[in-house]
Amino acid sequence: MKKTYLFLTFLSAWIVACAFTEDGNLVTENKTPKMNSMNAKLDTATFGEGCFWCTEAFFQRLKGVKEVISGYGGGFVENPTYEQVCDKNTGHIELARIVFDPAIITYDELLEVFWKTHDPTTWDQQGNDIGPQYRSAIYYHNTEQKEKAEKYKAALDKSGAWANPIVTIIEPFKNFYPAENYHQNYYNNNKNQGYCRFVIAPKLEKFEKVFKDKLIKQ
Repeated sequence: MKKTYLFLTFLSAWIVACAFTEDGNLVTENKTPKMNSMNAKLDTATFGEGCFWCTEAFFQRLKGVKEVISGYGGGFVENPTYEQVCDKNTGHIELARIVFDPAIITYDELLEVFWKTHDPTTWDQQGNDIGPQYRSAIYYHNTEQKEKAEKYKAALDKSGAWANPIVTIIEPFKNFYPAENYHQNYYNNNKNQGYCRFVIAPKLEKFEKVFKDKLIKQ
């Protein structure tokens, strides 16, 4: 896992700085568009990468991310509870809805964080968290997001960054239901809780080293 993490750190410079033409060729582009963010239109990304407590903690520390909401989506039960989702009969995945300013941080950069903060090769599992609610998922909101997600997934698979194939699902956004209030801002409010101390905190330490240039100054 350490080898993969270091490899992806190197790979990030290539992924974020590259885009693809319609015929599949790579062309370079600026990481962040230069524009006045005062009147910029906000955009939304929806990711699932295991426990939403972890996902929220990563993305809410990034410059340009305005809001991160933990919730459930992709399933067929309206307004599900945490208990219902944990029963594995709702079809829902634990998700983070990320509202961001593309003038400050791009969707490409959010994808980089997504790929590097979980294992996208394990089906319905992240570490000791096992179940369909922990599935790796990208729910795209437009064609551009779809194309970027699919091409970066293919590029990562081809690169051999992971020993096993990536199983992340990439599907059109279907629905999203915010989780209960006690799940929101969970790590920041519960840093002494066991899961936060022994699971989230070590991941955040690695994350903050890799993405130190993209973090909000504390």
